[in-house]
Amino acid sequence: MAMNRRDFLKVSAGTSGSLMLSLSLPGCSGMPTGYVQETGEWKPDAWLEITTNDEIHFTLARVEMGQGTYTGLTTLIAEELEVDPEAITPRFAPVAPEYRNPLYKLQLTGGSTSISTSWEPLRTAGASARHMLILAAARVWQVDAAECSARQGRVVHPNGLDSMRYGQLVELAPKEVIRGDIALKPASEWKYIGKQRRRLDARAKSTGTAVYGIDVELPGMVYGVVSRSPRYGARVKAFNESELRAMPGVLDVFEIERGVAIVADKYWRARKAQDALKAEWDNADALSLSTDEVFASYRKAADEDRGESERSEGDYDAAVGRAGKVFEAEYSQPYLAHSTMEPMNATAWYRDDSIEVWAPTQAPDLGRIAAARVTDLSPDDVTINTTFLGGGFGRRLTQDYIEEAAAVAYRVKKPVKVIWSREEDTQHDLYRPAMLHRMQAGLDGSQLTGWHHQIVGPQLLDWYVRNAAPAQYPWAPKFMYDTLGKVGLLAEGIATPRDMSAIEGAIEYPYNVDNIDIRHTHTDPGVPVTFWRSVGYSHNGFAVETFMDELAHETGEDPYQFRRKLLAGQPRYLEVLDRAVRLAGWDTPVAEGRGRGIALFKSFGTFVAQVVEAGLENGVIKVYKVACAVDCGQVVNPRIVEDQIEGGIIFGLTAALYGEITFEGGQVQQSNFHDYQLMRQYELPEVTVDIVPSTEAPTGVGEPGVPPVIPALGNALFALTGKRQRSLPLKADG
Repeated sequence: MAMNRRDFLKVSAGTSGSLMLSLSLPGCSGMPTGYVQETGEWKPDAWLEITTNDEIHFTLARVEMGQGTYTGLTTLIAEELEVDPEAITPRFAPVAPEYRNPLYKLQLTGGSTSISTSWEPLRTAGASARHMLILAAARVWQVDAAECSARQGRVVHPNGLDSMRYGQLVELAPKEVIRGDIALKPASEWKYIGKQRRRLDARAKSTGTAVYGIDVELPGMVYGVVSRSPRYGARVKAFNESELRAMPGVLDVFEIERGVAIVADKYWRARKAQDALKAEWDNADALSLSTDEVFASYRKAADEDRGESERSEGDYDAAVGRAGKVFEAEYSQPYLAHSTMEPMNATAWYRDDSIEVWAPTQAPDLGRIAAARVTDLSPDDVTINTTFLGGGFGRRLTQDYIEEAAAVAYRVKKPVKVIWSREEDTQHDLYRPAMLHRMQAGLDGSQLTGWHHQIVGPQLLDWYVRNAAPAQYPWAPKFMYDTLGKVGLLAEGIATPRDMSAIEGAIEYPYNVDNIDIRHTHTDPGVPVTFWRSVGYSHNGFAVETFMDELAHETGEDPYQFRRKLLAGQPRYLEVLDRAVRLAGWDTPVAEGRGRGIALFKSFGTFVAQVVEAGLENGVIKVYKVACAVDCGQVVNPRIVEDQIEGGIIFGLTAALYGEITFEGGQVQQSNFHDYQLMRQYELPEVTVDIVPSTEAPTGVGEPGVPPVIPALGNALFALTGKRQRSLPLKADG
């Protein structure tokens, strides 16, 4: 659909004569964007700027944490602007409403939405700039603009010989007016979209010049660490302050809300003092439960409360009452840590009644709220400088590390970098929730007549609203923050988005069954939780696709054919399912000592089917091959799609094989990679990714590779051993 520039773009001349384009993203009309339509005024926040010396700057409103936004979004601009993507210099956006994600109404990178929300806006910006430059050149030459063209950063005269650089035209271009809608290039003329190209950030990252949060260095910088209670919710009562202050390099020791902060001239000296800390904790409000108690509470809640209906079709109770056989199963998944490559860190500097923060954050405007909470400042007094992120996976949507850095900087009045150790990162994470699933199905012979899914566990809205409400209403004073959060919770779906975190993937159950009953029993044991790569799809995918495999076995049908017959009229599901099967050689005999398993799932708009080939070697699970078919709509860069899907597969396999955070007496039992293991290089399977050609609008790829690989592995182990595993992580002995 073509977009009208008048409703979408504001064009202006920069102070140095540059051409500047600002965007009003669709979906953000309800919030201030800085644009006043009546007067044409716009804040100087530009998305695209072209200077007189031919520099092209693109403001990247989504962060780069390895998922390829730096390259993908720049490619969209470059395609329509008729320049090489390498000719554009991206810069990370400051905190401003103009750069908010239209789906979340926050300046937030998550939910695999970067390409899907930018697909048309950024191409439109590039096309608009190109067209205005052509109009300006045509006016200079006194020729018909329709006979001019653009190529490699130049406007070409109708004679095909003369040309003018974009930089020569940027002072004239803002005076041109585009009449009517903006026409985008047809796919047949694309030079960059859909083509395999290298990543624009590859050189910087491979040479060490890319600046991550942990790389930030400032004059006079000091280093901080924070010791927190082993039990979530505890507060410090007393500690050996004088002893710590006497240690070499220690500059300050003091209590903050989350524990004891130690500041030193060197990071290692701060760590040595941290090791010497002897703290007494007040555990009156601290977490005290064990993992077994969590699941006991889930089962009790499930027994007592059927849950809120999230999807109901037909009459499930009547259908199951008539069924020849009723099949039931219960599935459980543990808490999971994020284990980002770059540990939590942030650098903050309080000066002149303001604070400046440098941080690898997925949500810069939430970072402003976090810093304001622990200082005497308003969010407008907080500047967030976003760096490259060494992985996010949802962990960096929570701003506790920025809050700590701001609290320390507010005290010491020097630039201070606060770094979490790997042990602190593991034991004080906000985790993927542990979940319980009760499944029931009615069968008449090989016919599935009813489907019931009860999801038991917490949702993530409480965290979201506490942080998001103040960010969405920056005019509100800090004393109203808690009130805004409470109002948002009460008005879920109105003042705040409906929380889908527990039920997504379950309510989109794709199979053609006449009677469906899907419910959520909301219970929260108090363990701190947040988003984790693929969020609710991760645990619902395991439950749904394992149960589908169990039903196929009960009916004596091939798991592939059982799924296929229930997908009539759903061509995109069928396409990825058939492609994955062909890719894996499903109908060919599997090697001795191996089994194949299949799973199909849609998440973030993307259809994914996977076949896993696995076995047992020396008493451990070995994954040999993963065949994956993916339909993510129009592809911007196939290489990035392949990389992200493969990364999601490895992430999911890690969770399936090793992922488990356990509690005992309120304390996390894991601490580092020796007891919270990640998949090693030598364990990696052969992964083949088949991308379905498509002209549909692009969807996400950062997360959809995760959900199906976990049940596919479990189903492969069942095919091999005949033992069904209904809890994670999977075990070699079943």
